[in-house]
Amino acid sequence: MTALVVRQDSIALEPALAAATAALRHGLDIGVKVIVAVVDVGGHLTAFLRAPGAFLHSIAIAQDKAYTAVSFGMPTGQLYELIAANPALRDGLIRRERLTAFAGGFPIMVDGRVVGAIGVSGASEAQDCACAQAGLAAVGAS
Repeated sequence: MTALVVRQDSIALEPALAAATAALRHGLDIGVKVIVAVVDVGGHLTAFLRAPGAFLHSIAIAQDKAYTAVSFGMPTGQLYELIAANPALRDGLIRRERLTAFAGGFPIMVDGRVVGAIGVSGASEAQDCACAQAGLAAVGAS
């Protein structure tokens, strides 16, 4: 008999808040104003922080980076690398609502399973990634 229900693990509130806080704090420590979004395994916003003065457009970008990372189960920068050489795929995918194919979004992995994602926006791609990595490190995720 086929299973009627599929259960999925998802990031809990406290680790989501800890990841967002660590990412934002790292941004402040390196002198950048970022926005951090953490989503659960279904792409729903779980934690969100905005440094005072961070770009307003970065609100949606951070959320879309997290959504894309959880959707594909890979960092958003890696997604771009996969589609860059295929113009039809690249052009088709980047027209999808909420899909972001530039660096700054990372899946949150626990025991090899995606349980959520973190997205950071507001600084350079390298700085966004460093902030997101600080958030992942704060909760012991990869």
